[in-house]
Amino acid sequence: MLDMNNYPALSKVNVPADFRDFTIPELKQLCTDVRQYMVDVISVIGGHFGGGLGAVELTVAMHKVFNTPQDQIVWDTGHQAYPHKILTGRKDLLPTIRQLNGISGFLKRNESEYDAFGAGHASTSISAALGIAEANKYMGTNRKVIAVIGDGAMTGGMAYEAMNNAGMLGANLIVVLNDNNMSIASNVWQFSNYFTSIITNPEYNKFKGYVWDLTGKMDNFGDRLRKVVGRVEGGLKSIVTPGMLFEALGFRYFGPINGHNVHHLVKVFEAAKGLTGPILIHANTEKGKGYAPAEKHIQRLHASTPFDKVTGIAYKKEGAPASYTKIFGDALVEIVKQNPKVVGITAAMPDGTGLNILQEKCPDNYYDVGIAEEHGVTFSAGLATQGVIPVVAIYSTFLQRAIDQIVHDIALQKLHVVFVLDRAGLVGADGPTHHGTLDLTYLRMIPKMVIMAPKDENELRNMLYTATKLEGGPVAIRYPRGNALGVPLSEEFTQYEVGKAEVISDGNDVAILAVGSMVDYATKVIPRLEEFGISAKLVNMRFIKPLDTNLLDEIAVTHKRIITLEENTLVGGFGSAITEYFCDKFYKNDILRIGLPDGFVDHGTQAELHRILEIDADGILNKIKNFCQAEKHINEVLV
Repeated sequence: MLDMNNYPALSKVNVPADFRDFTIPELKQLCTDVRQYMVDVISVIGGHFGGGLGAVELTVAMHKVFNTPQDQIVWDTGHQAYPHKILTGRKDLLPTIRQLNGISGFLKRNESEYDAFGAGHASTSISAALGIAEANKYMGTNRKVIAVIGDGAMTGGMAYEAMNNAGMLGANLIVVLNDNNMSIASNVWQFSNYFTSIITNPEYNKFKGYVWDLTGKMDNFGDRLRKVVGRVEGGLKSIVTPGMLFEALGFRYFGPINGHNVHHLVKVFEAAKGLTGPILIHANTEKGKGYAPAEKHIQRLHASTPFDKVTGIAYKKEGAPASYTKIFGDALVEIVKQNPKVVGITAAMPDGTGLNILQEKCPDNYYDVGIAEEHGVTFSAGLATQGVIPVVAIYSTFLQRAIDQIVHDIALQKLHVVFVLDRAGLVGADGPTHHGTLDLTYLRMIPKMVIMAPKDENELRNMLYTATKLEGGPVAIRYPRGNALGVPLSEEFTQYEVGKAEVISDGNDVAILAVGSMVDYATKVIPRLEEFGISAKLVNMRFIKPLDTNLLDEIAVTHKRIITLEENTLVGGFGSAITEYFCDKFYKNDILRIGLPDGFVDHGTQAELHRILEIDADGILNKIKNFCQAEKHINEVLV
């Protein structure tokens, strides 16, 4: 337990009302305390880090000026909201963040009245805040609504749709653009690049320096001249900076301002508080601010497992197998070198998806479209029309944002696009906004979609190779977060026959049909079932769509009892596909579907969640035992 006496200002603060009377020096100390507290806690437990460090002064200034929670702050994504949680009654709970039964790593409405809107995906805050602002107007309430959005999230088209609507409505809305010139990786926000190129231009700064030096020698006249020059410079900035765009969308633009000057931020927010209509405050911040290892880190320590507080280096487990993410990244590079028509596409997550390996080794075959999944998918469709083979690597939960583009722009046109879904299934600490529990369902409904799930890393390599060879429509591969199983990797790729399953072991009493991560659990369950006199056939189905119907027809005859295993919602997933097939064929087999419930699963480690939901080896064993015993009991009663 940390000693709060080490944080003199923060020790006096539980909620924002506690520091609204703080002086500027006290606010500065509070900012220092919040940063140090974040370092002390997150270095031990891990979590999202760099974004919050960069947003400390913004958070303190907003909560000082605005009467939260009556005034409402809507955060985008949530990576930058750790200081917000610390200052809104949850500082003592920060050591539980992202842990089972602890507070969420993202915004969560049922966690705190200060969390005005839940968020774990990007580019949503302006839309949500606009809805809140219009509802307040409709209900006759006089509240200020503030949307906070990062420059990375401004690469998403939804943000501009919301701003256009806000400008048309003339809504009483304040948007705070937290511009650190980064998202999770290097930012691809072109406005930011353009603005940076202007203000860092040597000739521009050389001229500005001459004017400032000259006017500094002119006493009072020089001061007046500096003010004139400042106004001229401000006018020029309105032309060459994003302010021009924002004002065209109907926003009154303030900035750019120093996002780490809490005194100036307070003054700007106070001024904005008294205005009406759409307002955008553009604050320049530094991701990882105030913590040297984060400031030097290529991703500014966006997120980390527990790390050494002095060096910022994460602790590593010795001898652990490579992650599925790295296995994919390495395999894609091999495939691209064999076939240069293959390209990789990421939506601002090169490291998270493993495409950073392709970016480094084959940069001409790599694209980062920004946090714009919808665009990325249709962009891949355009590439595919010209014979390029796009491999679109997006987290399972983020691909949900582009379902229409998959259907309309790719599947309908029978375009060869490969989707690689990392973080399929339960991801652990990031919780329900990041669990990939729906992809088998939303992909299976799409006509002609081929869907695969590897049981291990060698199958992942071969499935990726297979996917790049298939033509005539989209292909999807989904695999879990974390380390692979450590099986040997074959030197050569193998192309799998589409829709062909793999029989791992034979047995007479039950047939277990498993996909993806569940195959490993099932393998461990087989010998334990034998201890109870249950002989099980185990099939690694490999393909969720199309199914191996020849094998299913055989099993329908040889096995009365069938169990399906998947790490996906049972609603419309793999088990549903098996059940539908057996129903359509008028087979009368008894089927037990094991998978995830129809609901949102909270955060915790993957192992904890598997145990709670009874999809680990123990849970699967008990469910199969009960299934067999229940059938035996029913048969005895009927006799």
